[in-house]
Amino acid sequence: MALSDKIGNLISATKSLKLSLDKSKALGLALERSGPRLEEISLRLPSLGAAVRPIRAEKEALVAVGGHINRAVSPAAAVLKVFDAVHGLEKSLLSDPRNDLPGYLSVLKRLQEALKFLGDNCGLAIQWLEDIVEYLEDNMVADDRYLSNLKSSLKNLRELQNDGERAHLDGGVLDAALDKLENEFRQLLTEHSVPLPMSSSSAPVEQACIAPSPLPVSIIQKLQAILGRLIANNRLEKCIVIYVEVRSSNVRASLQSLNLDYLEISVSEFNDVQSIEGYISQWGKHLEFAVKHLFEAEYKLCIDVFERMGLDVWMGCFAKIAAQAGILAFLQFGKTVTESRKDPNKLLKLLDIFASLNKLRLDFNRLFGGAACVEIQNLTRDLIRRVIDGAAEVFSELLGQVELQRQTSPPSDGSVPRLVIVIIDYCNKLLGDDYKSILTQVLVIHRSWKHEKFRERLLISEVLNIIKAIELNLVAWEKAYGEDLILSNFFSMNTHCHLYKHLKGTRVGDLLGDSWLKEHEQSKDYHATVFLRESWGKLPSHLSREGLLMFSGGRATARDLVKKRLKAFNEAFDDMYTKQSNWIILDKDLRERTCQVIVQAVVPVYRSYMQNYGPLVEQDASSAKYAKYTVQTLEKMLFSLYLPKPARYGSFKGRQPSGKFNNGVADLRRTASAVV
Repeated sequence: MALSDKIGNLISATKSLKLSLDKSKALGLALERSGPRLEEISLRLPSLGAAVRPIRAEKEALVAVGGHINRAVSPAAAVLKVFDAVHGLEKSLLSDPRNDLPGYLSVLKRLQEALKFLGDNCGLAIQWLEDIVEYLEDNMVADDRYLSNLKSSLKNLRELQNDGERAHLDGGVLDAALDKLENEFRQLLTEHSVPLPMSSSSAPVEQACIAPSPLPVSIIQKLQAILGRLIANNRLEKCIVIYVEVRSSNVRASLQSLNLDYLEISVSEFNDVQSIEGYISQWGKHLEFAVKHLFEAEYKLCIDVFERMGLDVWMGCFAKIAAQAGILAFLQFGKTVTESRKDPNKLLKLLDIFASLNKLRLDFNRLFGGAACVEIQNLTRDLIRRVIDGAAEVFSELLGQVELQRQTSPPSDGSVPRLVIVIIDYCNKLLGDDYKSILTQVLVIHRSWKHEKFRERLLISEVLNIIKAIELNLVAWEKAYGEDLILSNFFSMNTHCHLYKHLKGTRVGDLLGDSWLKEHEQSKDYHATVFLRESWGKLPSHLSREGLLMFSGGRATARDLVKKRLKAFNEAFDDMYTKQSNWIILDKDLRERTCQVIVQAVVPVYRSYMQNYGPLVEQDASSAKYAKYTVQTLEKMLFSLYLPKPARYGSFKGRQPSGKFNNGVADLRRTASAVV
């Protein structure tokens, strides 16, 4: 081979080697730059493998997964759509229901329907989603980490569903709306619950009509509509609390103007009240007004508002209103009367209470006859038993108590004994039109409890026996004055007059008969005659004219006789006047007639004597000592005798009770002091 050929080959090889070296250098640089990328690819290979794993899953699993996903997603999408609608109602439900109550209730109803749908379907949607996750996991169609995230989310949803489902579904909007409805319920009641206008001096119970339902029909309809929504959400008890609070407060406000402070009187205070009869009379009228007007209206309103909820609901509501509004205080006052001490008027007090309760018997049975009013029923039955037992006991003891006073001293002022006044008035009332039928009914009931029969004649006989016992007391008291015949006859005149005047024309007097009454009238006249003869009738004898005719003994002698006789007259008059100025004649006619007879017996004689013989002493320096009284003064003094003391006898008149309590009527067992 030629040298030139070898050199040419060498040059070609050198170029080829140089080219290879350049390529190697370029490849080395490329490899150096690709290293980090290869590392990144290496790190991503596991996730890429997982991502393409479904491609390597079974063909059947890949085909079925689409249907499973569609079935799970459709309910979930519907739930989400309704959930969005719930939040769309929030603005309307947070507004004031008063602006449009029907519209507000309609929106609230839609909210509840939506919440019901969510409550019914959320669990189903979660279950379907859990099923598809399980399918994906079983068939290895999804990434494990992806499935783990899904499981965690579904677990949280399940826990929220099981714990306070509604609160989480609506974000508290429903509770806020229900609170607003409760407030509207209270506001409607409050705005239309107006106390009845009245005053304690008025007589509202005399109204013939029963109070109508105190709320307009439109308001009742609104209350019922609100109740329907609240009851559907288990808020009935809260509604009842609101209703009872508002309505009972309204009843109390209606009663407040009647000044019912006396209902709180304790037994000890009761015994110290002088005119408790006035309180009992008020109690009967106020109770009748409360039952027939206030509680009757509340009873009807409870039916109107709560009738759809059932008997137990509206009757229970009414029972709470009655109890909180004051019916228990009325019953407690009656019980206080039964627990008070036995005074001469307690029987009449108890009969007044029985009459009031008996008058309202049908109303009580109708209004408070339900099981919810058991406390009111028990207190009423207990009060009636106490009243009947107490009245029967006092009546049965009355005769014995009158007889016990026979040994006591008669009045030192010769007046009619307090016992006589009270008992005669008692007997007239017991057989009068106001009390006879009531007492008879009480005694009939009391006897029936003992399985005994009561006859009306027993009542009459008992009253007549009491009058006869009074007569025997009078005989004993007349004798108790001993040798003081003037005071004894004055006392007898007083008492026989009282018996005659206060029994004549009465049912008791009719039963005693005309001859009995005539006897006491004659006794009164007899004792009046004896009293006047033995007292004031003796005064004119001191003004004798013996030895003064024509001044037979001389003028000086006549003057001495006139002085002596005027002095004796003045001493006798002063002594008698001083003694009898404290004596009392209660009967005005008897007092005026007695004073007139005394004046006629004394004054004309004194006037004539002074006209004829007064000049003999009037010129004397000591004339005032003998001509002590003018005719006018003497007459005025005599007409001022025997006036009663108001403080002592005022309690026998029915007076209106005052705000302060004074001493009351003494216990019948302690009337010994009262007789005096």
